[in-house]
Amino acid sequence: MPWVAVLTLSCGCAGAAADDGRAPGAPTGVTARAGSATSVYVMWNAVAAGPAGPAISAYEVYRGTAKVGDVPGSAHMLDVVRLTPSTAYAFTVRARDTDGRLGPPSREVRATTPTAAAADRSAPTPPTGVTGRAAGSRAVQLSWSASTDDRAVVSYDVYQGAAEIHSVGGNQTATVVTGLRPGMRYSFTVRARDAADNVSPAGPPVRLTTAPGTGEGPDTAPVDFRARTHRAADGAYYIDLSWVAPRVDGVVTEYGVQLDGEPATSLVWGGTPPRGRAAYSFYAGRDAGVGHRVRLRARLPDGTWGAYSAERTVTTGDPS
Repeated sequence: MPWVAVLTLSCGCAGAAADDGRAPGAPTGVTARAGSATSVYVMWNAVAAGPAGPAISAYEVYRGTAKVGDVPGSAHMLDVVRLTPSTAYAFTVRARDTDGRLGPPSREVRATTPTAAAADRSAPTPPTGVTGRAAGSRAVQLSWSASTDDRAVVSYDVYQGAAEIHSVGGNQTATVVTGLRPGMRYSFTVRARDAADNVSPAGPPVRLTTAPGTGEGPDTAPVDFRARTHRAADGAYYIDLSWVAPRVDGVVTEYGVQLDGEPATSLVWGGTPPRGRAAYSFYAGRDAGVGHRVRLRARLPDGTWGAYSAERTVTTGDPS
C-alpha cells in the first residue's frame, strides 16, 4: 500500500480550548496477522488523549461490521479466535473515551488464516535461552531461541505475568515491549504456537526492572539516522533525513523532528509506513552556509515518545 507523509508544523499558538468535545481520533498503526489457523492478532498504536481531555477507556475491534471484542484503554492488541482456516478477514479498531464517545474506525487491515494441519496435536517445544534487559523506564527488550515443531511455528506469544500482551511472527525471536511504568519489576514469558493452535509450555521467565524516572531507553530511538542538505531548482535549501524505525512492540507511524534544540515538525504516515529505511525532506531556508543540528524521535505504540536519535550537524550548501 502506498504511504503518505503528513507534515504538521509545530506552533506555539494559545487560546484554543483544551477539550473541544470531539470524539477520540482513529487508531493508527493497525496491523493484523494470523496467529494460527483459527486466530488472528490485531494490534494498533495507542490513541493519545488531549492535554485536558478525557482519557481513552477502551478499544473496540470489528471484523467487518461485527464487533468481536473490547479491550481496556491500556492495551493495544486483541487475539481474535474461533475463526475459519484458509479464510481472509478484514478488521478495524475504534477508540472510546471515559465520557463514552466512540471515535471513527481505523483504516481496514486484512489477514488470511493458514490451512489447518490435519490431526496435528503436537505442540512446539518451549522457547529457550530467553533473555532480556530494560530499555529505559518504559520498555524492555526480549529475545529467545527458536522453538521447533513437527510442522512449523506460526507465532510467539509474549506474556506479562499471566496476561498475553504481544505476539510476533514465527520467524521472529526478539521484540521490544513498551507501555511499561518506570521503576517497576516485571516478569515475562514466551510461548510458541503452531497453525493448529497448539501452544508450547512457557519458556523460562525473565524478571526485569525498568529504570526510574520518565526517560526513554536508547532501544526506543530511531537507528542509523543520517542527514544532509540539497538545493532545489528554485534556490531553496532542504534538509534530507533518513533512518530506520526502532524495533518496538507495534508499528511506528509518527515522528517528531527537532531542529537546533527546538521542536520543528511532526511527521505522520497516513498509510502503511515504509519497511526498512524511511526518508523525509523539509525546508531549511534560502541562505547558504547556515549550520543546523537535527535529530528525531518516534511516538511509540503506547502513545509515549521514545528516545531521540543521534544528533547530526548539517550546513546548507554542503551536501556532505
